[in-house]
Amino acid sequence: MKLGTIEGGGTKFVVGVGDENGNIFERESFPTTTPEETMKKTIEFFKDKGVEAIGFGSFGPIDPDKTSPTYGSVTTTPKPGWSNHNVVKDLEEAFPGVPVGFDTDVNSACLGEVEFGAAKGLNSALYLTIGTGVGGGAVVEGNLVHGLLHPEMGHMKLITRPEDTYKGKCPYHGTCFEGLAAGPAIEERWGKSAKELPVDHPAWDLEAYYIAQALCIYILTISPKKIILGGGVMHQKQLFPMIHKYVQEMLNGYVAKEEITTDKIKDYIVYPGLADNAGLCGGLALAKQALKNK
Repeated sequence: MKLGTIEGGGTKFVVGVGDENGNIFERESFPTTTPEETMKKTIEFFKDKGVEAIGFGSFGPIDPDKTSPTYGSVTTTPKPGWSNHNVVKDLEEAFPGVPVGFDTDVNSACLGEVEFGAAKGLNSALYLTIGTGVGGGAVVEGNLVHGLLHPEMGHMKLITRPEDTYKGKCPYHGTCFEGLAAGPAIEERWGKSAKELPVDHPAWDLEAYYIAQALCIYILTISPKKIILGGGVMHQKQLFPMIHKYVQEMLNGYVAKEEITTDKIKDYIVYPGLADNAGLCGGLALAKQALKNK
């Protein structure tokens, strides 16, 4: 089975060809410019590849509702020119008869981890990316979570530490998860980028505290069987033991499962099994799903 995959980011697009087992045979990347130019390069890449289906995990917000007249569109993004541009329509017109799977980049990555990565064999998982922003995708009982729109897990308000006077970076919600813990918030708060901070800097204890607080909310609402934390900030691997400790302290034994209450938590809250291939493998999973549903 030959499948196409697209990781459509606000900064760059990564396109590739792979198979139903998550193997990637070929890839290419280019900057995200105008939708016309970027989608033209995307279509040119797939022209002679003979793919049976294409999976597209996109930056958002998007419309993933197949019953909606604007299905397949990037919606209210601040990225110039992309608002209301229908990327699925572009692909369907270029490749008639080739099914296209379409979802958010984080939902796509979550599906990739369930199909091929850290959550393989499970029917429930949460994937978070913590980097320039914070986004989340979830699989519950084997299905990606959608609803009125799609999950925006980075924008829940968090309770700040009493001694923390930072007002938050998010222009919409101030001290939401993204406003407190994303890369730009770290840089504004400490005057240095995350990459420049030493591993023993107090920034990381505070970061782990806020990430753990958010994870407790997700655990108590969607009860994932695995939590996967990706994105640039999570390259700071020293965060994981601190997050594990704070999750246990905050839940205080209420969720009486050994995955949380014992040292098995290190296998419950983990780094992506697919590492930096989560997005491309997620696209393969979306393509596989689209072919199945054709």
